[in-house]
Amino acid sequence: MTERLPAVILAGGRATRMGGGDKPLRPLGGRAILDHVIARMKPQCAPLALNANGNPARLAGYGLPVLSDSIPDHPGPLAGVLAGLDWAAGLGASHVISAAGDTPFFPVDLADRLWAARSPAGLALAATRDETGKTWRQPTFGLWPVALREDLRAALEGGLRKVVLWTDAHGAGEAEFATTPIDPFFNINRPEDIDEAERLLGLTA
Repeated sequence: MTERLPAVILAGGRATRMGGGDKPLRPLGGRAILDHVIARMKPQCAPLALNANGNPARLAGYGLPVLSDSIPDHPGPLAGVLAGLDWAAGLGASHVISAAGDTPFFPVDLADRLWAARSPAGLALAATRDETGKTWRQPTFGLWPVALREDLRAALEGGLRKVVLWTDAHGAGEAEFATTPIDPFFNINRPEDIDEAERLLGLTA
């Protein structure tokens, strides 16, 4: 990839398994989970934006655009992707990269690998393979073409919520990443996951 693409960090989930609130703002290793995510993304993509709903002032300290969903009723990560696509279109970018705001160890070569794996439609998702050989797609980590944003908007307005149903319909490519020594897509969903993330942080230091 000869130039860096914009990226949107999906931080708009309702964190029900964490007891509510802004999960990416929970502390990890002395700073917010979101700080770790931004630090991983900054060398790969520019500019960056956050997708989050509610009062954007709580994220003002990051100095990044805060994009709210344009589709009502919290329809899930695809709405955040669409917000990122609309923002990227305003920048004149051809694509946007997405990453989850609760996944602090994602690969440092995510953007390049997604770009290399893109399909003819310009789509790609990150993926891993388990010990049985089964492939697991990581639907919040993807490369999304601006050219498909109206198609995505129509799908969301029609009730589609599952990421892979839409990406499969457009033949998304897959960028497969190793899960050793740690799973780079370990995400923090529950309070006990913070303890595991602290352990993993020590392995990546």
